[in-house]
Amino acid sequence: MPVFLELFGDLRLQQQQIVQDFPEIRGCNAAMGFLKKFIRNVLREGSQAQLRSSFEHLSEEELEAHLRIAKYGNFTLTDAIRPSYDLQVVPREGYRHDIYRSDNGKTVIPVLMASVSKERLFDTFMELLDPLGDEVDVVLETSHNRDRPGHHDLYREDIDMPVLKSVLWEFEDLLLNDGCTGVAVLNPDIPLEVQFDEHKLLICYGSDLRSFERILKGHGIPNDEQIRFITEAEHVHSSTEYYARRFEELKMYLGMDEGCYV
Repeated sequence: MPVFLELFGDLRLQQQQIVQDFPEIRGCNAAMGFLKKFIRNVLREGSQAQLRSSFEHLSEEELEAHLRIAKYGNFTLTDAIRPSYDLQVVPREGYRHDIYRSDNGKTVIPVLMASVSKERLFDTFMELLDPLGDEVDVVLETSHNRDRPGHHDLYREDIDMPVLKSVLWEFEDLLLNDGCTGVAVLNPDIPLEVQFDEHKLLICYGSDLRSFERILKGHGIPNDEQIRFITEAEHVHSSTEYYARRFEELKMYLGMDEGCYV
């Protein structure tokens, strides 16, 4: 599962786990305490340049007010994610074409990335699974365990698509609103992959993406090659102990094998 950014610590606020992301930095971790008091500077890898957080000098009331805001114009966020306080990226609907390149540059895969408003996000994701065929592999991504850096991927091969869809519908609330859970569904024989990541972006990989693009257009998602996504600026993830327990239930329903941290 491609990794677009890394996580940089956590805090707890009213039973929530909030995780702050600096997507322009890779390979560097910094422990963070209570966000409004103890946000620390995070250094670029190999650099002494310091980044300032838009959350750094907020009062508790200002922070809580920002976290309560879910609607930006016609776009509604799920509970999983919030943008920077200074709105470096204003969330909105749209999709764009991109390219995934492996670290060694030998693998290049066309990508569609889409941001979809909450009220039609899950329906769109489920329809994007149709081009993958009748039998697929599934990967669950979790960053609930903050004792280790990175995220944990768990794998299940050869699951019938109707069975998988039934399970995913059962856990719709978790998948929509937990900022520490992501899922990817793939058919390695085609190959095609659809990812519903921790930021609740829809990401499609494959040499022929036309079927995915037709589905996005059918749901009224506009093509905008200039759109910026919430991952491309500072933002925070939100989770709860309830969602951590629900994730364990989802693992059980899918009969997941243990994976590895990446």
